Amino acid sequence: MRRTCVPLLCAALITPLAFGQASTPAPPPALPPALTLEAALQTALRQNPLLRAAEAEVDASHGGLDQAGARPNPTLGIDQEDTRRDTRTTTVLLSQALELGGKRSARIGLARSARELALAELASRQADVRAGTIQAFFEALIAQERVRVAEQSLDMAASGTTAAARRVTAGKVSPADETRARVAEAQARIELRQAQADRQAAQRALGWAMGAADSTPSPLDGRPESLPQPPDAQALAERVAQSPVLRRAQGEVLRAQAAYELERARRIPDLTVSLGARRAAESGRNQPMISLSIPLPLFDSNTGAQLEALRKRDAAQALAEAEEQRLRAEVLQTLDQLQARSSEAHALKQEVLPAAQSLHDATSRGFELGKFSFLDVLDAQRTLLQARTQYFSALAQVHRAAAELERRLGTPNDRPHAGHQP
Repeated sequence: MRRTCVPLLCAALITPLAFGQASTPAPPPALPPALTLEAALQTALRQNPLLRAAEAEVDASHGGLDQAGARPNPTLGIDQEDTRRDTRTTTVLLSQALELGGKRSARIGLARSARELALAELASRQADVRAGTIQAFFEALIAQERVRVAEQSLDMAASGTTAAARRVTAGKVSPADETRARVAEAQARIELRQAQADRQAAQRALGWAMGAADSTPSPLDGRPESLPQPPDAQALAERVAQSPVLRRAQGEVLRAQAAYELERARRIPDLTVSLGARRAAESGRNQPMISLSIPLPLFDSNTGAQLEALRKRDAAQALAEAEEQRLRAEVLQTLDQLQARSSEAHALKQEVLPAAQSLHDATSRGFELGKFSFLDVLDAQRTLLQARTQYFSALAQVHRAAAELERRLGTPNDRPHAGHQP
């Protein structure tokens, strides 16, 4: 016996020494850091392809502004009369068109209005991306909370099954109560799986909103019960006046006005000045030449283009007024919805949920003491589950309304003038 045990003991002592590194258990994989709302917004504003497209449009408008300030190129002309060397005459002219009527400044004004419109479009897309990210973040956060609550519901249902089985064994209740408890537990397990699927879908939607759809889902750091505060009347009026929607509509008006000013400037023809020399082979000397030319606006005075640009300006102004009216109505409607859903969520949290939880706890204890039937326990569980579902639905609608308000009003960060100057 000793001869058998000693080699085994030696092998047991030698093996850890020879393979010490292999016997060390591998550390558990590190969990990804929790994702906050601010981090999600920064990622979305940095990676969203729609914003990159809008920024490219802004950069393109800088090139348009540079081109608008360019002056016409001079023209070099060579004219030769007769092909014989002794009798031919050669004329060389350098011509320069001089723009009259303020055409160059009008072109620059039109290019500047196009740049401002591109900036307004960038601000509008920033507001859309920010609002979409906020909505997707809170929907994923609420889905995460739904999973946690579904796990608690499953634990409660499992506890109910255990209590029912114990009372059936003691002969105090009918076996039908145990069957009801197991059915309730199975339904709670199904609801947990559905909540987990909803969480996965919400996390995937958040990844798409952030422009990082292929990233690994991370746990979210936030409190969905922290309700956003609506702005006061003065702040609301200021944000409506500076909203990206109105900026874009007003930018269309300014561009139409600049286009009209350019068409007005084009009604005045340009003057062409030519300087050069003529050399005649017969006389053997050079003759300086000066030429001035200007078109006569007898048939085309650009009146049709002016009328078209003027009416387009009027149409842009009318559309801007209609957009402002629509924006104010939608903002007030969204604000009313936000306040109503916030009140609903507050009442559910302060009154309904505590009462439903207290009812469930009382019926569970009463069932174990034989004071209530299991049907009362199931009814209390159903009431608590419905209250929680209604509460999460109200929270989702609150954050959805707040995100919609942000989409329409924008933020001061959605005005990228300083970062996009030529």
